[in-house]
Amino acid sequence: MLQAKNLNLRFGRTVALDRVDIEIEAGEIVAVMGPSGSGKSTLLHLLAGILRPDQGEIYFDGRQVHSLPDATRSRLRLTSFGFVLQFGDLVPELTLRENVELPLRLLNVRRSEARRQAASLLRQLDALEFADRRPGQVSGGQAQRVAVARALVHRPAVVFADEPTGALDSVNGELVLDALTGLARQQGSTVVVVTHEARVAAYADRTVLMRDGRLVG
Repeated sequence: MLQAKNLNLRFGRTVALDRVDIEIEAGEIVAVMGPSGSGKSTLLHLLAGILRPDQGEIYFDGRQVHSLPDATRSRLRLTSFGFVLQFGDLVPELTLRENVELPLRLLNVRRSEARRQAASLLRQLDALEFADRRPGQVSGGQAQRVAVARALVHRPAVVFADEPTGALDSVNGELVLDALTGLARQQGSTVVVVTHEARVAAYADRTVLMRDGRLVG
């Protein structure tokens, strides 16, 4: 599903990634674990086509990602990828329901169908009862469960999660991880989760370790 070969990236004089190779199978949940500054978020951004490597190759489902034009990579992220970030990054002016509908609306799904699919997913996550509130009117854990729904509503091939529980207490973190991994397995989505916490990595099928821009185990 995802493959990277000999990835190298520098930010000025700082080496962010150094000769990284990784393969991730379809339907696999992989945790990329390491301390702050190890390069794990940079690796995620490269695999998702947000950044380009200075050197190396990235493939998604057999298709080159690193050489695609910006507009094509943006379209790929819209159609095939989902994202869960540390602070959710929900659109504050939209209701939670509208946030979940947003990826479908950007894909030109009819409003009535987008609403139906969003409601179904919110119901599975026990979030339908507060779906008409805005992000600032709910707890961090509730908002992050909605962020999981938004990431999965269009049934992406891959979900990239960058420290998805980093801003949550342990109880809400467990709820978010249960939701993310459970729904991803149900839909057959691959998950790449970046974390420095062993309790998050425990949800993965496999853990890879990073240090100083390299995969070390």
